[in-house]
Amino acid sequence: MVTAFILMQIKRGAVNETAQQLQEIKGISEVYSVSGKYDLVAIVRVPDNDSLADLVTNRMPALDGILATETMLAFKTYSRLDMEDMFGVGMN
Repeated sequence: MVTAFILMQIKRGAVNETAQQLQEIKGISEVYSVSGKYDLVAIVRVPDNDSLADLVTNRMPALDGILATETMLAFKTYSRLDMEDMFGVGMN
């Protein structure tokens, strides 16, 4: 499983529409509107790098509202929820 974070700059006035379009793309699990240099951040979970490449280079460019993207790959997850799931078995 490949997890990636895609930071996006969006055309003015197109944030809501673009976020809704992104949610419909298979592999994008969450979309957040954020403050700062970027307007949206998508959390992507796909089976492999080829699937990520297809999403970033073929499916996302079809959306008119996206001006620029920056993709970051996750190497390792440090999540309290994941840690509780791993070590909390039988604790309840």
